[in-house]
Amino acid sequence: MPVRRTRHLCAIAAALALTVAAPAAAATAADFSTALREVLFVGNNWDGTADVIESTGDFARIGRIDVIPDKAERMAEINADPIRWIYFMAIRSGVGEGHDQFVDDMYSTPDGTSVVASRPSFADVVSLDLATGRVNWRFPVSGYRSDHMAVSPDGKRVAVSASTSNTVHVLDIATGDELGSFKTGDKPHENVFSKDGKYIWNMSIGEVNTALDAPWLDWTKGDRRVTVVDATTFRQVKTIDMRDRLDAIGLEDHSDAVRPAAFSPDESKLYFQVSFFNGFFEYDVATDRITRTKTLPENPATSDDRTTWVNDSRHHGITMKPDGSKLCVAGTMDDYATVVDRATLQQGPLVTVSKPYWATVSGDGKSCVVSESGADRVTAIDFATGEKTVSVPVGDHPQRVRLGHVEAGWPGAEDGPR
Repeated sequence: MPVRRTRHLCAIAAALALTVAAPAAAATAADFSTALREVLFVGNNWDGTADVIESTGDFARIGRIDVIPDKAERMAEINADPIRWIYFMAIRSGVGEGHDQFVDDMYSTPDGTSVVASRPSFADVVSLDLATGRVNWRFPVSGYRSDHMAVSPDGKRVAVSASTSNTVHVLDIATGDELGSFKTGDKPHENVFSKDGKYIWNMSIGEVNTALDAPWLDWTKGDRRVTVVDATTFRQVKTIDMRDRLDAIGLEDHSDAVRPAAFSPDESKLYFQVSFFNGFFEYDVATDRITRTKTLPENPATSDDRTTWVNDSRHHGITMKPDGSKLCVAGTMDDYATVVDRATLQQGPLVTVSKPYWATVSGDGKSCVVSESGADRVTAIDFATGEKTVSVPVGDHPQRVRLGHVEAGWPGAEDGPR
């Protein structure tokens, strides 16, 4: 019998022994929860690995996953196709800062047996079996680069941005079958499902790899907009061009390229970052306008030359405490992260971190977890105090950090798939 199945059956047997006197429905729920372990997945983009760490507490590393077990096969395909080879090298020299981009985003399946990852340099999405390390399925995206993903609230669908074809594909997370797709603005980036799973919000960021970064050249960056679609029919519900909303509050010199974003718990407000800006905005969904602006401190050591800022980012990464009281912001080019009170927009201590690329929430909701891509570690910051609590080493250039699950008996780095 396969090892994974044996572990799974043992976990179920243990759960049944503990709940033998309970009603059948309660026992089923207990079986499922006992068989899974909540973790954080950390995608090491330049390594082509993902570290699995504890979701709370000391955030210790549990194991590591090889996200590119099929690298030789993929490289053979790329080397045999001149156009694909040109795009592969362009990704390396441009957005990859001289490195290949092997894992951008990742989510686990609801049963904790697999992890699904987007691989920009390979222009695909793969599902990897966590017990064997082998590829379950592979979906090549349209165009030549895959990017940010989002998973539906029920965990059954995953949306992935195909950045060179201005398309978002929505896949069945178990099979990799395409359920549908929709068109976006130029260079689709962040995706967010509404909490009821009915809508998908996509943010397109336009061309971020040119040196035309002066405010008066912003128009050269392309069609940047938020696209909202029905998550079942994939028909467009509305589009939001932040250019008009920014102009309305006198910020004509600010980019309208919406980067990472976070909804308030009731989804009435959207907090988002834009290219080149050290701060974020609050957008009221019902009134369709920007209601507040928060400018965060500049690091005096950060160059004023906007062409030196990675992929037009200044700040890249924003998340919200589950109760909606605090935001956590990654000041990417300013080398800090900070917790911001949502009611007053007052920032807390500026926690020194190295090129933070993402921010997410710990499993218990008490900490903000940022990826330090410049130091190859992840750092936890207490929402209550705004102070750093712990840092954990990970692989080369960590970017996306996502909550997920593995089977309770998953063996980890030392005796599991690498």
